[in-house]
Amino acid sequence: MAGSSSSSSSLSGQAKDEISLTDKENQIFERLLQVLHHFNLQTQLRVAGGWVRDKLLGKDCSDIDIALDDMMGKEFCEKVNEYLSFSGEEIQGIAVIQCNPDQSKHLETARMKLFGEWIDFVNLRSETYNKNSRIPTMEFGSAEQDAYRRDLTINSLFYNINKKSVEDFTGRGLSDLRSGKIVTPLPPKETFLDDPLRVLRAIRFGARFCFELDEELKKAAAGDEVGVALADKISRERIGHEIDLMICGKHPVQAMTYICSLQLFWVVFPLPSNSEPAVLEGCDRLCIASVDAAWNLLELIGCTAFTDEQRRLYLYSALFYPLREIVYRDNKGKKIPVANYIFLNSLKLKVNDSKMVISLHNASESFISLIPSLTEIKTAEAGNRREKFDVTVTSKPRICAGLLLREIKSFWRVSLLISTLSYPIDFDRAEVSEDKQLELGLRRNLFTTVESAIVRLGLENVWEMKPLVNGREIMTILQLKTGGPQVSEWQQKSLEWQLADPKRTSEQCLDWMRESHSKRSKLW
Repeated sequence: MAGSSSSSSSLSGQAKDEISLTDKENQIFERLLQVLHHFNLQTQLRVAGGWVRDKLLGKDCSDIDIALDDMMGKEFCEKVNEYLSFSGEEIQGIAVIQCNPDQSKHLETARMKLFGEWIDFVNLRSETYNKNSRIPTMEFGSAEQDAYRRDLTINSLFYNINKKSVEDFTGRGLSDLRSGKIVTPLPPKETFLDDPLRVLRAIRFGARFCFELDEELKKAAAGDEVGVALADKISRERIGHEIDLMICGKHPVQAMTYICSLQLFWVVFPLPSNSEPAVLEGCDRLCIASVDAAWNLLELIGCTAFTDEQRRLYLYSALFYPLREIVYRDNKGKKIPVANYIFLNSLKLKVNDSKMVISLHNASESFISLIPSLTEIKTAEAGNRREKFDVTVTSKPRICAGLLLREIKSFWRVSLLISTLSYPIDFDRAEVSEDKQLELGLRRNLFTTVESAIVRLGLENVWEMKPLVNGREIMTILQLKTGGPQVSEWQQKSLEWQLADPKRTSEQCLDWMRESHSKRSKLW
């Protein structure tokens, strides 16, 4: 099911044998070699990691990290500036990024600009791990030691600037890149227990490039020891960062599918112990099916119809949609949707992310109840184009839809899209047609029909609509000296009255309020 979501083929087999440098890269590397020659340095300059991988795959990459075999990055940057000064050129500022293990910065890195590009410099290193921590003890190392300490063979390649050639010290980085395999340089279980975050990185890169996870890697990743280590040794912020990169990537469903198939779903997205009702077995697979259907529907409609942030929160909303009725109690005993716990505790993401996903869940439920009346409007419009549309026919759905859109604002299309996956029944229910593409086409048509009805009603930006009357005017009519519940009540009533007919004016609204208030006063 989830496997169907990937529309792009794997990059395996597309890896080049040599790296073709751009003019800018040639300039940068020649300048660095000039520094070596000027000071008669024997330093080997190697570009490490992702830049080498991406260049071999024919992809552009401006993230140049240079590994030095005999000095610290800051020391070499100072040599670069000495050379620039000698040549009569402007020296560059040097930024030193101190080691920060919590952010996966295990050694000091120096950064400077060359020909308008930021370049990072760091020394080659080897590392050893304490069994209770993912933070290694770092030492100067050889290029081979540096290659073997990396997370994946495809990330362990170097480009030797001195020799103008690719170096594959693990002996399989190039072949794994060509065959499209995700493999660890050292035995996977040892690699993951040393730094369990590498499990999520393996999943992310596997999904990103549509590469196949090595069988031994999958076996190790699915083991209880690695799951426990991931939960115990890795901060929730780091886990959340990796998940966010997956969700924002080109193949988010494949990444989530890997997490589920490797028995890591509840490790990555743990729920509070006091959740109710209890999560049913297989709920993780329902979450994957939900985000898979959502992704396929989004691709059918076109991702360009939504902003990157709308797409991101749409996928999170779909992923956790099967959990929308599960709640937990906070410290005050208040029932809170578990999506809130996942965002704030399991992933340590933004409060606004949690609020928006919960709002999308709630709004999608409201949309489901509105879909019949909104589709009727569109149908009536199609069958009666020449006649002036009677606003009384559309008043109730216009009011309800208008109030909903004023709550969800620019995310209303996202919420509508989620609701179409559950209307009239969930997309993955047995009663749905076995022809998933046909069913997706029907859901897409439903989305465009309701979207058109909302646009036809003039509600697509209704949250920007200014109320016809303000609080002071309401207080005058009600003969109140201060605001309060009565004012709020009449603000809501006047808003609904305004939404019922877009042609109504402020004067008409004030007249309506005076008349309504007078009738109510007489009843009292």
